[in-house]
Amino acid sequence: MRIAHHRYVVVAATAAAILALADIPAGAQTGSAAAVSPSSASADITGLAGLAESYLQQRADMLTTSPPTARAASAQVRATRSMAAQTQDDLAALAEKGKRYKEVDGGYTRALVDVKVDDTTVDGGTATLQLTEHTRLRLPFTPQEVEEGAPEFEELSLPHTVKFTQGSDGAWLLSSDKADTAGGPTPTTQVSDTDAEATTDEGGGAPDEDEGGKDDAADTTPLPDSGASDTVKPGVSAAYSYNRMVAYADRYWDHHNGAYRTYGNDCTNFISQAMLAGGWGPKGGALIQRTSNKYWFYGPTKWTTSYTWAGAENWYWFAKKHAKRTKILGNVWQLAKSDVLQADWTRNNNIDHSMIVTKKYRGTPYLTYHTGDTHNKSLSKLLSDHPRAWWYAHRT
Repeated sequence: MRIAHHRYVVVAATAAAILALADIPAGAQTGSAAAVSPSSASADITGLAGLAESYLQQRADMLTTSPPTARAASAQVRATRSMAAQTQDDLAALAEKGKRYKEVDGGYTRALVDVKVDDTTVDGGTATLQLTEHTRLRLPFTPQEVEEGAPEFEELSLPHTVKFTQGSDGAWLLSSDKADTAGGPTPTTQVSDTDAEATTDEGGGAPDEDEGGKDDAADTTPLPDSGASDTVKPGVSAAYSYNRMVAYADRYWDHHNGAYRTYGNDCTNFISQAMLAGGWGPKGGALIQRTSNKYWFYGPTKWTTSYTWAGAENWYWFAKKHAKRTKILGNVWQLAKSDVLQADWTRNNNIDHSMIVTKKYRGTPYLTYHTGDTHNKSLSKLLSDHPRAWWYAHRT
């Protein structure tokens, strides 16, 4: 658990509330509210962060192959009555999700949760923590299989706004938790993981030209004997370094590269960065070229960056049609390391999301992406989460 960047907002005439926050009896106060030591307040914030971490750990544990019961897990969460009821429902839904994951690819054997507190606001008897959940979900591979190339963990990084309310006895109770899930596949530790909504890429838009129809969406039927016939791309080709694409994604999947802007829907911006790191050269750069899918470039502002850089739909047309830097695969299971998978969640003929393959083991590709930030999620799980999606698989 990491604590950082605290901000305290305390309304006037709340000396007793300040004392309660610092876990000091009101009768012990002989001076002003300023007498509460910063270290005491910090210690209490650390306690609240610990409560939040414990709650998120209970959620993650429900996804494992040996979860506690929802009732037992919810009993470990100190919450208001309404939040306790919601938590029990969520934990039961996560347990069902964990069972589904176990059926499709073995699921997770263990969950490890850490939180980083980014900001704290205290207002009387209410405390709000802006924090980031970092969860590692151990995959069912042996050390030898990991040595052979299997991923050891699926990882995710997810911002939350967590609120606590002080009860009549002074104890802090979890009152709400809002995770930032907009834009991409629902994060693994959240429950609404089917029928993802269509999204708008703030970095993309309608191109200057009519592009016509796309290739057919890729088949999702598993390939026979796929484990024995994996496509293994060279680390380096005459033009590109596929290893560098993967290494970039592995490095920046959650620690976003400060050399680039982060978009609200950041998935294709991330993919473009990885492609650039692997040798894709910019094409164009003039302001007038920004809205054409024939060009691909990054500039110091959104207005000097092409639609194709951060727009999933636009990127498809540049990569596949105009630059011919990718070719469309007929089946998603043909994906190899550094290949790109795109999703049209609602089949409205507009691509919503982009991901890169960072591992492939025994026929299964593992995907890494921004929004929400995820590292090495199996294709099997993604297909089971989103059975209605259309998928477009690019050989890079």
